[in-house]
Amino acid sequence: MTADSPAGSAAESLARLAAERVDHRFKGLPPDADGLTVGELAAQRRNLFTGGFATPVLALSAERLEHNLRLMETYADRHGLAFAPHGKTSMAPQLFQRQIEHGAWGITLAVPHQVRVARAFGTRRVFLANELVDAAALRWVSAELGADPEFRFVCYVDSVRGVELMDAALGEARRPLDVVVELAAGEGARTGVRTEAECAAVADAVAGSRSLRLVGVAGYEGEVPKADPERVTAWLRRLVALAADFDEVGRFTDVDEIVVSAGGSAWFDAVADVFAEIPELSRPVLKLLRSGAYVSHDDGHYRKLTPFNRVPEEGALEPAFRLWTQVVSRPTAEQAFVNAGKRDAAYDLDLPFAQVIRRDGAERPATGVSVTSLSDQHAWLSTTPEADLEVGDWVGLGLSHPCTSFDKWPLIPVAEADGTVVDYVRTFF
Repeated sequence: MTADSPAGSAAESLARLAAERVDHRFKGLPPDADGLTVGELAAQRRNLFTGGFATPVLALSAERLEHNLRLMETYADRHGLAFAPHGKTSMAPQLFQRQIEHGAWGITLAVPHQVRVARAFGTRRVFLANELVDAAALRWVSAELGADPEFRFVCYVDSVRGVELMDAALGEARRPLDVVVELAAGEGARTGVRTEAECAAVADAVAGSRSLRLVGVAGYEGEVPKADPERVTAWLRRLVALAADFDEVGRFTDVDEIVVSAGGSAWFDAVADVFAEIPELSRPVLKLLRSGAYVSHDDGHYRKLTPFNRVPEEGALEPAFRLWTQVVSRPTAEQAFVNAGKRDAAYDLDLPFAQVIRRDGAERPATGVSVTSLSDQHAWLSTTPEADLEVGDWVGLGLSHPCTSFDKWPLIPVAEADGTVVDYVRTFF
């Protein structure tokens, strides 16, 4: 294997994370833990509120994290879906492994660096939801495929030019690079081929290449313009029809299975419904769902958009993040400031939500407290007369958008409901 590949098993690679030393790189951790390994600190089972952690500190709920992992495992099984959750959400190999242990086929990623991270920690199946035309990255992927017969890699193609660049970079590869034609979600959507005729032209280019193999079709329904159930369903049926048309003319004769993939975090119920309609094709179909935000869920954007709101009988995800901050200024009866801002909290979709206040070991709802703005290192709080808030109080904030929450914290405590920290999740952004 190459230098970035796992030297041993995934378990051995992940175990090395526990040997990393705790120091100034990891904000929020107890200052007196400096010099301990992450494993030694975890073994102490310190309490998040009394064990020396410094604010601000982001924590994941151990119970809610496990609940979400189990729920999506059950959902995929119930609907006959393979699951490759999008790893760019967390970029946490420990969570990748837990997702795989909970039945995931593999991990979806977006850019070559993310693939290198996943490979360094033993991930055997990667779906790259992008057209990969960087020659250096292509050569690295090809070397990985050549060195490890168990490694499966699939990526998008969305242009004849892209196919040409990929083929030129790969040359006479030891193993072909598996690709799926990306169908755009509509005019004005993001990437992808706009028409079925253009999809056929891209597929023809793949067939004429030396180093690529067409294994299916894919896309992202979250980019459907003015998305609603009818428009999303119509586009997903186009995707399925494209797979059937390709199969009918013999484009998949040299593959063991046909990949049909879609599924962000807002419409996976529609994906499940339409993929259940996929007709019998010449090869078994890998119905690959790629939703990623579920692992931590959130208190804002995805709480409003999750398909489980439409199908409550299937269960409910639980927000697993809480950002603990401390009141550092109370200049007026209507205003307060806590010590976390844009460097610490997601703010691209919604501002954080004030949820609870802790004082002297007691926790209560943050009644009358709301976040109105963020500076780099402060959150601006508005307080009504009913708010009981003092300098020194801890304020627990809920967050919106997991992808821009994980990326601000390189080492995240995982705490049980009573505050006992049982693990630390390492991220690589």
